[in-house]
Amino acid sequence: MPPSKVSAALARARLGVTSIVFFTVAAAAPETVVGGGAVSGFAVSGVTGIPLGYLAIALILGLFAIGYVTMSQHVENAGAFYAYVAKGLSRVAGTAAGGLALVSYLMILASLLGGFGVGAAAFVQQISGVEVSWWVLSAAGLALIAVLGVLRIDVNGRVLGVLLLAEVAIILVYDAAFVSAPSDAGVVLDTLNPAQLMTSAAGVILVIAFTGFIGFENSTVLAEEAKNPRTVIYATYISLVVIGGLYSLSTWAMTVATGPDAIVSQAETHSTELLFVLAGQRLPGALVTIGSALYVTSLFAATLSFHHVCARYFFALGREGIGLRWWGTTSSRTSAPAAGSLTTTAIVAVVVALVAVTGLDPITYLFFWGASVGALGVLTLVLLTSIAVVGYFIRERDHGHGRWRTAVAPALAAAVLAVVLVLTVTSFGTVLGVPDGDPAAWALPLGFVVVLALGAGWGAVLKRFRPETYARIGMGARATTVQAGAEPADVH
Repeated sequence: MPPSKVSAALARARLGVTSIVFFTVAAAAPETVVGGGAVSGFAVSGVTGIPLGYLAIALILGLFAIGYVTMSQHVENAGAFYAYVAKGLSRVAGTAAGGLALVSYLMILASLLGGFGVGAAAFVQQISGVEVSWWVLSAAGLALIAVLGVLRIDVNGRVLGVLLLAEVAIILVYDAAFVSAPSDAGVVLDTLNPAQLMTSAAGVILVIAFTGFIGFENSTVLAEEAKNPRTVIYATYISLVVIGGLYSLSTWAMTVATGPDAIVSQAETHSTELLFVLAGQRLPGALVTIGSALYVTSLFAATLSFHHVCARYFFALGREGIGLRWWGTTSSRTSAPAAGSLTTTAIVAVVVALVAVTGLDPITYLFFWGASVGALGVLTLVLLTSIAVVGYFIRERDHGHGRWRTAVAPALAAAVLAVVLVLTVTSFGTVLGVPDGDPAAWALPLGFVVVLALGAGWGAVLKRFRPETYARIGMGARATTVQAGAEPADVH
């Protein structure tokens, strides 16, 4: 690993719009969501409106993004949610958000790594007949990601770009095949009927759809390394359009291939193989094999992207003294957050090892549950950030933006996101696929309440006993210039 140094900032001006789009869309893992998350959603929930759900969530998050990217022009911090909440609500709330972000993203990262191991093991067996333990391939993937994690961020962007373009291309080929050879029902739009959001299934549809968008918000995590503030704005909107459009199109195309009335039963029968079963009925076997390989690389690309996110959150908290100061160190050759990357690797390795040693099913308890619970945490952060945007611009009156971008849009987004969060929590048992009354349905969401409480408690401790550190909360690269006892005007 390259030597490290204490640093107040990451590498500057290395990422353009295209690179950031690669990071954010790769984190969303298009083929994994379409072939895995959406199909599992059909099977577990029994609802057919998931294609509509992706469109609805894209619109909701588009509304959220209006205030989100506006604030990104004023707050530049690798710990995006943490900093936004600190500056818009309070520093104590910021430490709570920082803890929630780390736990949520680490859970998502571990889930993706577990899914990669299982998917890679299945692919190896498919093409060679050799059985390899899933955790061996997860470990191999993590070792490669650990190396990439301390290289230049733009090098990682090129790696993600190649993998992402390949998986998007194969998905579009599959979509064309499904629509050109539909079921006996023909090319119908039943699964896009807005009336489905007026039924009792609306909560489950929106929850499953939101999980597929986790990662779109990561554009602001890369703001310190972007070429300019507008780079982040363009990348965020492009990512939302690409993700929302691709998910909705591809899941709808699958329902065309099976017939709207048969998608649930087909998903229950074939599970995450459904995408490739349908493709195999319409395309040459070589394209199906390529798609299976790209499903594995999709998981790898998403894992790599979230590794960078976790490393930068560790860096942000370490630089400002909220966590270990060592976290705020970077490689002297690449300016990558080396300490944060190593910490991320170590934590995820322990999680995967525990699942392997205990013999738990990695698909159910690591991949599916981990992603679902992590998504709940991110949804909470998105809601808090919407409220924080309003709070920030109420205080910062001389900002040069209209009320729509600084108050109306984020307030509307907060109201809608609050409804989605309530629906998520109340239907969480269904999302997890557990029976009524199962403790997991309430214990896992309650765990995030505990994380928020602990984070807020740590913020209160800093305020009382370490005022110099408290004054740096949310300051980003400016944190090292804040003196003891200082009370910056833009946080409280």
